[in-house]
Amino acid sequence: MIPRALPTVAVLLALIAAGCGLRRDRLSYEQAAQLTGGDPAAGREKARDYGCGACHSIPGVPAADGLVGPPLSGIAKRMYVAGVLTNTPDHLVRWIMDPPAADSSTAMPRVGVSEEDARDIAAYLYSLP
Repeated sequence: MIPRALPTVAVLLALIAAGCGLRRDRLSYEQAAQLTGGDPAAGREKARDYGCGACHSIPGVPAADGLVGPPLSGIAKRMYVAGVLTNTPDHLVRWIMDPPAADSSTAMPRVGVSEEDARDIAAYLYSLP
């Protein structure tokens, strides 16, 4: 756990020092990968494969034009994930894996996303404008 935390802290400090904190702008693929431990390119495909676009509009994901949940553009700029968790990489991953565990009243279902896949999806989402 500590080895993963150190790179995350280093990236966050670098982003703050550079004046482009997590909630100010989207992250580059490299920054998003370092922050989440995921692969943004793979996350784009996994968001499609898990059917996230049935409920959400997701830039860059074909046919992801759902209107049930909120659009997922600009995630890096948001203060909260789903209005209940502060917007941190670990919270976003946790949310993607098991939304009802974080908010029992959510309409977002648990769809069996593994931690690795959730990290990839989170990395992609953090890279969106």
